[in-house]
Amino acid sequence: LSEKRKQISVRGLAGVENVADLKTNFNRHLHFTLVKDRNVATRRDYYFALAHTVRDHLVGRWIRTQQHYYEKDPKRVYYLSLEFYMGRTLQNTMVNLALENACDEALYQLGLDMEELQDIEEDAGLGNGGLGRLAACFLDSMASLGLAAYGYGIRYEFGIFNQKIVKGWQVEEADDWLRYGNPWEKARPEYMRPVHFYGRVEHHPDGVKWVDTQVVLALPYDTPVPGYRNNVVNTMRLWSAKAPCEFNLKDFNVGGYIQAVLDRNLAENISRVLYPNDNFFEGKELRLKQEYFVVAATLQDIIRRFKASKFGSTEVVRMDLTKLPEKVAIQLNDTHPAMAIPELMRILVDDEKLSWETAWDICVRTCAYTNHTVLPEALERWPIDLFQNLLPRHLEIIYEINRRHLEVRGLYPGDFDRLRRMSLIEEGDQKKINMAHLCIVGSHAVNGVARIHSDILKASVFKDFYEVDPQKFQNKTNGITPRRWLVMSNPGLAEVIAERIGEDFIRDLDQLKKLLKFVDDEAFLRDVAKIKQENKMKFAAHLEEHYKVKINPNSMFDLQVKRIHEYKRQLLNCLHIITMYNRIKKEPNKFWTPRTIMIGGKAAPGYHTAKMIIKLITSIGEVVNNDPVIGDRLKVIFLENYRVTLAEKAIPAADLSEQISTAGTEASGTGNMKFMLNGALTIGTMDGANVEMAEEAGEGNLFIFGMRVDDVEAMDKKGYNANEYYNRIPELKQAVDQVSGGYFSPNEPGLFKDIVNMLMNHDRFKVFADYEEYIKCQEHVSELYKNTKEWTKKVVHNIAACGKFSSDRTISQYAREIWGMEPTLEKIPAPDD
Repeated sequence: LSEKRKQISVRGLAGVENVADLKTNFNRHLHFTLVKDRNVATRRDYYFALAHTVRDHLVGRWIRTQQHYYEKDPKRVYYLSLEFYMGRTLQNTMVNLALENACDEALYQLGLDMEELQDIEEDAGLGNGGLGRLAACFLDSMASLGLAAYGYGIRYEFGIFNQKIVKGWQVEEADDWLRYGNPWEKARPEYMRPVHFYGRVEHHPDGVKWVDTQVVLALPYDTPVPGYRNNVVNTMRLWSAKAPCEFNLKDFNVGGYIQAVLDRNLAENISRVLYPNDNFFEGKELRLKQEYFVVAATLQDIIRRFKASKFGSTEVVRMDLTKLPEKVAIQLNDTHPAMAIPELMRILVDDEKLSWETAWDICVRTCAYTNHTVLPEALERWPIDLFQNLLPRHLEIIYEINRRHLEVRGLYPGDFDRLRRMSLIEEGDQKKINMAHLCIVGSHAVNGVARIHSDILKASVFKDFYEVDPQKFQNKTNGITPRRWLVMSNPGLAEVIAERIGEDFIRDLDQLKKLLKFVDDEAFLRDVAKIKQENKMKFAAHLEEHYKVKINPNSMFDLQVKRIHEYKRQLLNCLHIITMYNRIKKEPNKFWTPRTIMIGGKAAPGYHTAKMIIKLITSIGEVVNNDPVIGDRLKVIFLENYRVTLAEKAIPAADLSEQISTAGTEASGTGNMKFMLNGALTIGTMDGANVEMAEEAGEGNLFIFGMRVDDVEAMDKKGYNANEYYNRIPELKQAVDQVSGGYFSPNEPGLFKDIVNMLMNHDRFKVFADYEEYIKCQEHVSELYKNTKEWTKKVVHNIAACGKFSSDRTISQYAREIWGMEPTLEKIPAPDD
């Protein structure tokens, strides 16, 4: 067997019968694929045959799990999200079913390379970044912890755009991920649901009617979500928009039959494309339609499932909706599904004829809200006239929620300013609905996603609400699934860990603490360093193959991969690159710790500054990489089309993780955790989960620099003056002057004047204020990297401290502290038991 194919225990054992069965089934699937229309198989045919073979191992468990829930009738949790950033499914399924080695062996015996086939699968890119990827990690953990959980979202026909870099600029192209079909989904037309828009409201003595609406059908597609080796398979249900048969035909004589059929696209556009904004609100009608579409379809499903009787009797047994909170928890992933609150009220009051008070009690006890950002430009504020037109009944309900909510005036007589701040309706040029306020009032729990973020919510953003109802506010620090982000993406490291402490850490990441016993074990340190070197070689080969760039695998791999945003301060990284470049040019004969600095991430298509930042990075790369004085001591690479699948290759190869947002702006971050788990050291500010990472590993085992939240607040009070730093720090002035003077854009000297103007005159994120400490901190990094043994000891301290950052821990806390459910590590019986 080749080195790559040696059996790794964490990948499952390849038993002889198992391998023989897999070969038989693979050949059967391949035959049925081909018998249809061709005699010669393509690589894609082989991929689909493998996917279907692996899927066969899911279906029995899937049916069995759902049957199990039906009979046991546990409380169910519904995770509502407009994004699920799933990436590829094949390898993750093999890992969770312990099929990886068996499939590898079976394919090897058939003369095929499994890795090559895995590369044919398209990413399911139904997310922008952290929020969407968090939802995906949560699904994995909920299944692995045996919770009866459902992810509900939209089946976008086009996910996050593919990014091409053309002449140094980002160019977007549509992500047609369903072009060849998706073997992991199953359409469920029998559960199709109507969703209503527009129309008007009629008030009658016997209740309220929403009439003359336009109907769009929601067609569900189910994707299996396997737990880690526990035989549980949960469901992610994504809705696709379909026009009803009657659509537009009642008045077809106006525009004609052909036009009426063509107009079906208008309805079906609802699930056409993911909005590509990260941490930014764009108040478009189509987006509001998407938000209501997923909520209305999902709530019908939730209530149908709640009412459905057990044991196959056709009678509806559970009509008493006051019991809903005992059987249903709804988690709102940010405010995007906030319409669940007024929609649930509409169903309970208008359709089920409950009193307002009873309905509101049910609603609040059922719903909980996770906040993901404090940036004001990201908060959803919908203009009232948009609502009036699109969802007139929901607007009335929101007004009534607000009217009752503002009875807090009893607590604060005469404090009209507080009432204005706390209202769900913001007055102004045009009235707007503050969706975060709606979520807080309509939920029994509100949480931030890292301790520092949750503290900021209580101290400033939602201070008024916290004072009225402090026990509503919680913290749930984010986590990542160790299945995808360690076992799957870094099997070499998973294996050297398993050799020392066994395999149980994959289910219970706290066990990584046991690695502290080996922090002085020469052999272990050597193994860890060797795996990192192998991962670097592999990633270097990948970059050479796909981007034709040659890099020095003995250099420090310094990575900043995340969405491009001013608050994430890729510009601070750029200033360090330029400073390092200038220092090498000044003293070319000195020894410099060689670095390959890689920056990757997508910019929202409408975010001009972010696109300019990409152009700056690529332009710096052009100069640095082609300067003979520099040689291979410094290289700058922009990683094109950063996505889940590229993260799985890049993160295990990283030495240094850049987490350098202005303190108080990054709610949590989760990439930071992935790097830590994969043996990179972190250079970062005291922001988001970095604070807790430093606490777990010991601050001395991270490279922490820069202003803390208090310092930033103090500077806001006194005023940030970029000029003061520019004039005081010669290396900073030199770097900024090079950017503004066209050193990195000789053919267009004024290209970056907007960026420099922003940095000098209206930089909300205070890049220059942290420059000096950042550069000093980077010198410490370079110094320590020269001492492989001391560096690797710090790496081990970091890996050993990762237990807290498993999404299993996060989800256990959500379950116990918000949903009222108890997680379990027990297996359920396999289908063949």
